[in-house]
Amino acid sequence: MEQQQEQALDFLNQAVDFRIDYGIDVLGALAILIAGTLVAGWARRSVLRVLNRAPRIDETLKPVLASIVRYAILVFVLIAVLAQFGVQTTSIIALLGAAGLAVGLALQGTLQNIAAGFMLLFLRPFRVGDYIDAGAISGTVNEIGLFTTQMRTYQGIYLEVPNSQLWNSAILNYSRVEARRLDIVVGISYDDDIDKALAALLDLMTSDSRANAEPEPQVMVKELADSSVNINLRCWADPGDYWSLLFHLNKAIKQRLDAEGISIPFPQRDVHLYEEKNSRSARPSPPPRGPAPPPPQRSNSPARGRTF
Repeated sequence: MEQQQEQALDFLNQAVDFRIDYGIDVLGALAILIAGTLVAGWARRSVLRVLNRAPRIDETLKPVLASIVRYAILVFVLIAVLAQFGVQTTSIIALLGAAGLAVGLALQGTLQNIAAGFMLLFLRPFRVGDYIDAGAISGTVNEIGLFTTQMRTYQGIYLEVPNSQLWNSAILNYSRVEARRLDIVVGISYDDDIDKALAALLDLMTSDSRANAEPEPQVMVKELADSSVNINLRCWADPGDYWSLLFHLNKAIKQRLDAEGISIPFPQRDVHLYEEKNSRSARPSPPPRGPAPPPPQRSNSPARGRTF
């Protein structure tokens, strides 16, 4: 009986010691995890603040570099947490390798986004502040991250797109070029003076400072349409002035042509009605179908009586 009591006391002492040691390890791991997370966030903000003071560093690379610093610190924090429970460094490296392989197989789409993010940063088809169009996606780029790209649509809506979706699409960058060509087609009547209209429209573009002098604005007769003579107005403008110049010219063209007495026709169609002269009652009756029956023949013989 005394031996059983001693064994029970030894078991309780071992359980208490295990709980104390394990509790200390858990508390230490939680402290390392919380402190490491706070330090990673502080390091990211500090690196981003320092990079913002460097004018030579591209705006596209700044958030990416800050994120890399944060993730590197979190990796060291994870290793420290595992070491707190007695896991050896070699075991940690082997565990991270196995975990990396498993995560890589399970998260192929995520790894594609990371690879696409690095390709976007390396080739730079667009930068922060550019307005792009990639298929069904369009907007102004706010930030290029390791996984996604943050954008703002022309309606002011926040949009976050996976990097792989952008990398696999044809990208139209409206902000990369120095100037954009603007084309407006307007039709005038066939009775109007073409030379007068060309001179008025050319003066309208050259007098606007938003239209670039080089290449110089041009006006030309594009085609002889069904109901109008179509004139094409062409000029080049800076990307920031493109839409304002387009909207202004659409209004100014109408006002200038009205002032010059030149009309802008709209499609017309002539409809001719013919009155039918013969009424339905006056129509001749259709001829009889089939051959006409022969006329009855008369006989000169006396009538014969009937025999019963």
